[in-house]
Amino acid sequence: MPIETTIAARLIERGWRLALAETTTGGLISVRFVRLPGSSAYFDRGIVAYSQAAKVQALGIDPDVTQAYGVVSMESVRAMAMGLQRLSQADLVLAETGLAGPIRGRSSKPLGMTYFALHTPTGMLAAEARFDGDRHAIQERIADYALDMMAGYLGVQGGA
Repeated sequence: MPIETTIAARLIERGWRLALAETTTGGLISVRFVRLPGSSAYFDRGIVAYSQAAKVQALGIDPDVTQAYGVVSMESVRAMAMGLQRLSQADLVLAETGLAGPIRGRSSKPLGMTYFALHTPTGMLAAEARFDGDRHAIQERIADYALDMMAGYLGVQGGA
């Protein structure tokens, strides 16, 4: 059974709503939930905030955060999660930002570097990870990691 099915069942059981702020995955995590029947029972929204401007406009984060630390940073991903939680009032909010390549752009961070933040009713969990592979493989691994992070918090099998 896919881990997103187990996460969905736990969210429904708790009566919780889920919101996602995605950058590197471009909506891949959201797709894994909304393709499940009955996702309207727990899925509030997924926002793909790819550009710096989108992070500010769609998630309400302070532009000084991305200017000071970069869009691919622990500070930015935490601000993304807090901003989306404020906007959505969802119980569980996951945000991710990273570099999938093949071009690194202006970032000094290595390809595959990704930051995650999970805003929960009990506080904020954050993590950083680096994934290898081509763009598609990195995106898939980011989505898997995000799902494992949620599963771990919810105490469901398959969680990291």
